[in-house]
Amino acid sequence: MTLTIPGLDQVRLPGTDGVELAAAVGGSGSPVVLLHGFPQTHLMWRHVAERLAGEHTVICPDLRGYGASDKPAATGPDVYSKRTMAADVVALAAALGHERFALVGHDRGALVAFRAGLDHPETLTHLGILDVVPTLDMWNVLHGVPAAVGYHLFLMAQPPGLPETMIANSADAYFASFLDAWARDPAAVPEPVRAAYLRACAAAVPSIVADYRASAGIDITHDQADQDAGSQLAMPVTVVQQDWGAQLGYDAAAVWQAWAPDLHHRLTGAGHFMAEEAPDEITDAIRDLLLR
Repeated sequence: MTLTIPGLDQVRLPGTDGVELAAAVGGSGSPVVLLHGFPQTHLMWRHVAERLAGEHTVICPDLRGYGASDKPAATGPDVYSKRTMAADVVALAAALGHERFALVGHDRGALVAFRAGLDHPETLTHLGILDVVPTLDMWNVLHGVPAAVGYHLFLMAQPPGLPETMIANSADAYFASFLDAWARDPAAVPEPVRAAYLRACAAAVPSIVADYRASAGIDITHDQADQDAGSQLAMPVTVVQQDWGAQLGYDAAAVWQAWAPDLHHRLTGAGHFMAEEAPDEITDAIRDLLLR
């Protein structure tokens, strides 16, 4: 059985370069696009989307390479760059008639949202980020033994072949380990949803690895170019994070302030899967963002 978000329609929409994205779309009002993280699909937004759909048009796509969206072969570094994935999102929204929209991303989706904010400032009205720092900063803050929390970043950064083989040979154990380790409230990801995530990830190992590999290469190049140019996010930005700075020894709010002059930075007591563990808190944060 395919799980869906109640009240939202399942559609397929064009991204870029002939890629089609699966998305759940519903509600009415100003548009808000919600991008999922790893190891999930758009289903992670089920609670938040229902809450927002009474006030906004809510658009929840599966990123390219994930869920029911197309999974093109990684024939070059740009195929899964965050620049390309951000362009997908802009194209998808335009196909629905939205030339401007608010964008909120979690985890991998937040990195796509960050890149969209830099590449398409005229398109994004507001930007929400859940539980990441930008790619360039992410690598800069991973030092010593505490960096072991991000071992998967290093594994999937390796050249094509070995990571895909290792992960495919133990896909359920690998992807389930993140659901287990990163959730403070395991009940927030009930068994049917967990099973859907694991099925989706097992069917997408090469593209998921390609997404992460891009973040150890071309995504750094793009972020560095923007940092060198002094580029900043022009729209109001809200960042909600666990207190990773305390664990890894950096000032998360300061990292974000350098990129986002109009910043609201908030810490949460929820786990990494905060949209599922604390949907009221995350919905309220998004509503507050959209009022700025």
